[in-house]
Amino acid sequence: MSNTSKIQARTNRYGYLFCAPFIIAFLIFSLWPIIYTFLLAFGDLKGLKTNFNLVGFANFIKLVHDKYFWGAVANTFILWGVNFAPQLGIALLFAILLTDVKLDIKGKGLFRALFYLPNLLTATSVAILFRSLFGYPVGPVNQFMLKYCGSSEAFNFFRSVAASRGIVSFIQWWMWCGQTLILLMAGITSISPSLYESATIDGASNWQCTWKITVPLLRPMMFYLLITSMVGGMQMFDIPFLLTGMHGEPDFKIRTTAIYMYNMAFQGRNDYSYAAAISIGMFIITIILAILINTLVKEHNPKSLKKGASK
Repeated sequence: MSNTSKIQARTNRYGYLFCAPFIIAFLIFSLWPIIYTFLLAFGDLKGLKTNFNLVGFANFIKLVHDKYFWGAVANTFILWGVNFAPQLGIALLFAILLTDVKLDIKGKGLFRALFYLPNLLTATSVAILFRSLFGYPVGPVNQFMLKYCGSSEAFNFFRSVAASRGIVSFIQWWMWCGQTLILLMAGITSISPSLYESATIDGASNWQCTWKITVPLLRPMMFYLLITSMVGGMQMFDIPFLLTGMHGEPDFKIRTTAIYMYNMAFQGRNDYSYAAAISIGMFIITIILAILINTLVKEHNPKSLKKGASK
């Protein structure tokens, strides 16, 4: 064996050695839990049992007819939709303003940092903060309403479905708007300046450049944000769980699919197999929606961009 081959073989061994910790950690903490979850979903493990028997599709048949599961799915999409629509709209508006060369806004880095700052906070601290702000009857918001808004009595926000959903959606929007802004700004800065220059020479206004060039070319990024936000929304757990007493009160209208899965697995019934079936149901719904969105969202022909900008 030549010296080059020996060096290459030694390098390969070091490569395998450095990759081994990740592979071992992935097999133990990711792949095996996924496989075990699928096994549990076809079993009957609950309570203090340590072994389970396979029961086929019984848990999935139960899941299809479970009105509480579908109620949790509806709650999840309501909270996600109310959060994502203003998140994308406001982030897009500020991304366009902060990247506009003509406006040349000062302190762009500071604005980006301020928008992104809530994303660095832990969900637990944020939930405790908002629980205190909207506390009943002596929370700061209630005190302000009583003193300056003419309210005759304190309002229990967490006993109102609309108010609770609004608070949860606002927190989700507030925490993730900064990340959406950063990604949209990155997408805008990657657009070739020559497109804007050509459109301006042809007499296009700032609004036309934005609507005919920026927005169409941002469609892949917005599609990415839609998919990732939907996946995150289906896994929404910490904020509604901590903010509404661990069961999605009031009237279980804040109970997301992730909270319902937790309730089934670790509170009351301890039905681990059914909770596993719920998690697989969440996964299937997410996959179906991702495929549906991918089918519905069509990319514009890049050749039409210059024609649209010159009109």
